Amino acid sequence: MITLDRLTKKFGPILAVNGISLSIRRGEVLGFLGPNGAGKTTTMRMITGFLPPSGGTVVVGDFDVTKNPIAARRLIGYLPEGAPLYGDMTPAAFLDFIAGMRGFGGQQKKERVDWAVETLQLTGVLHRPIDTLSKGYKRRVGLAQAILHDPAVLILDEPTDGLDPNQKHQVRSLIRGMARDKAIIISTHILEEVESVCTRSVIIADGRIVFDGAPRDLQRRSRRYNAVAVRLQHESSAALAKEIALLPGVAEVDTVDDAVGLSTLLVIPQDGHQIIHELSECVRASGVAVEEMYAERGDLSEVFRQLTTAA
Repeated sequence: MITLDRLTKKFGPILAVNGISLSIRRGEVLGFLGPNGAGKTTTMRMITGFLPPSGGTVVVGDFDVTKNPIAARRLIGYLPEGAPLYGDMTPAAFLDFIAGMRGFGGQQKKERVDWAVETLQLTGVLHRPIDTLSKGYKRRVGLAQAILHDPAVLILDEPTDGLDPNQKHQVRSLIRGMARDKAIIISTHILEEVESVCTRSVIIADGRIVFDGAPRDLQRRSRRYNAVAVRLQHESSAALAKEIALLPGVAEVDTVDDAVGLSTLLVIPQDGHQIIHELSECVRASGVAVEEMYAERGDLSEVFRQLTTAA
């Protein structure tokens, strides 16, 4: 549904996007990650036709965005960074206007607007000026206009920015539900969003792709992938840490003390192998009482820092 081929963007001497090639299929939800200034928003603006590329091509569906911009945009729903809206309009008037611009009329227009309003739960603010709405509600109005025409491609720049936890859950569920028959790109700084929503993650730094794979593959790069945390009384931690360090497959044991007399042993496995069963047997044999013990899935923020600072 989306094909980028050596996509490049320059702003004077600044190379913002450096030869990105990428294909996104129907059914994929791609988490587009990178530090501020990495080129994420610039790339999304080129995909949607709001910025012309300095080099390379963007194809949406069967249409080159530069050569057939209107045909390509008909396939796209776009939530830009900051969700820019007409502040003096109400959500009702704004969505009615968007539906008309998308070619809907009569009963079909009403049905599309009603569906978007219900889906994003906007009924309570439907007739208030958009400028008076909270940041979260403005974001929901922006998302409503993006999905109103049921597009084949969704480009969402920080879709849950400003939403409370319940609203974030609702939007993520909506994205998962729509993903079956759409190609979706989500730009986000929220790493948990990648884990909960995305089937694929791409990280860019300095305008180049530094990672492209499943979120699980990203977790596997973490030093803490399959690490085990053991929380116990401080006075028992040193002896147990020595026993654990002797187990095959254990690379390292870190100890962190807290303020209530407890310590946490973070047991790092060699090469990310699962060690929780062997560790459970060791703790049981030691006779030491533990408060809790659990395996970790990996620290995505750690991997993100490694990839983006080394780029």
